[in-house]
Amino acid sequence: MSQLFRRKLLNADLHNQDLKKVLSAFDLTLLGIGAIIGTGIFVLTGHAAALQSGPAVVLSFVVAGAACTFAALAYAELASSVGGCGSAYGYSYAAFGEMIAWIIGWDLILEYGVSVAAVAVGWSGYFNNALTAVGAPLPDYLMRGPFVENPGIVNLPAAGIILILMGLLIMGVKESAKLNAAMVFIKLLTIAVFIGVALFNVSPENWSPFMPFGWFDHDANGKPIGILAGASLVFFAYVGFDAVSTAVEEAKNPQKDVPIGILASLVFCTVIYIIVSGLLTGVVKYDQLNVPSPVTHALLLLGKDWAGALVATGVVTGLTTVMLVLYYALTRVILGISRDGLISPYFAKVSEKTQTPVRTTIICGMLMAAMAGFVPFGALAELVNIGTLAAFVLVCGGVIFVRKHHPDLPRPFKMPFGILLPVLGVLSCGALIAFLPWETHL
Repeated sequence: MSQLFRRKLLNADLHNQDLKKVLSAFDLTLLGIGAIIGTGIFVLTGHAAALQSGPAVVLSFVVAGAACTFAALAYAELASSVGGCGSAYGYSYAAFGEMIAWIIGWDLILEYGVSVAAVAVGWSGYFNNALTAVGAPLPDYLMRGPFVENPGIVNLPAAGIILILMGLLIMGVKESAKLNAAMVFIKLLTIAVFIGVALFNVSPENWSPFMPFGWFDHDANGKPIGILAGASLVFFAYVGFDAVSTAVEEAKNPQKDVPIGILASLVFCTVIYIIVSGLLTGVVKYDQLNVPSPVTHALLLLGKDWAGALVATGVVTGLTTVMLVLYYALTRVILGISRDGLISPYFAKVSEKTQTPVRTTIICGMLMAAMAGFVPFGALAELVNIGTLAAFVLVCGGVIFVRKHHPDLPRPFKMPFGILLPVLGVLSCGALIAFLPWETHL
């Protein structure tokens, strides 16, 4: 029984030299932005506004962002003091022992793996829209797997983009970071275009009523609605900042750069989300936003076809960066778990040539490509959310535990106000779990 709760030595992997240290604080910030801004801002904003929060979706983003801030501060403290490869997994191992770490490790593997496959399916639809615009659409049987209502053969673009990213990650993390930086720039340019156009087309009457569903309630079918329920959904928009902590071994100065990357990317993206969601509900009545691409939809309603086309391009780019960063994080989590002996050591092998975990990258890529190509996905945002929130609860709890049992541990970054903020992190993330539909708890 004692082995189940055996804890990892603090700083056990912080100075591991298997992986190349090439990432600066700026690289890590862009890594976080690349992972965070994607499906949430381009897809979920409209869904949450139309069905759960109304114009008060702005407050949903504030609530979700606050919960993430507590978790981000906890990640930053543990990344600077505990170290280790594997995000919430490594921190749980150091704080709570092997059994909890094994559970949260598999939780992260499923979270990242399913997220990449799900985003790839969404990406394929936008990619085919772009092909359709130039008169070269793919046939339906290459856009759907065999297990949907109108079956096809395979979702070829979804599987294909994952295999392309697999090749990129095999080449090396610096090459991946350079591509991510370029795509983040395109994505931010896209958002800037929307803000610039929407700013001069706001109709204040669209913000009334501001809170049509209140803070929390249930609809006729018993599904949670309101600002807090909306916060549980748009929380998916923040999934990804924790991926920065998996890069601790490849950071040039991990104890300084990783906390900067985590906090800077989260703060930046929270501000962007609040601005975009406010403008989106200001230019289009909230009940008209339950569409696959609400930002593009809003621009087309304004007659800005050129801007709509540009945003559609940005969506494809944005979703690509999300897949790239989450795929990267997945391989580093598996690498950390394998090194610790909780799964086969086969996955701990790092290529001497590229200094990347090639075996793990290939196996993950093949499995996720198969999922994206053949498996239908429904309600994935909520399923991913509950796993992520559970990880955040453990990370915040880990800060409290490590402070109590290792008070003299060097902490280059330390959460202010004692244990107040990690306690608030546990409570707020736990509350968001409670506000999710009951099916996601199964």
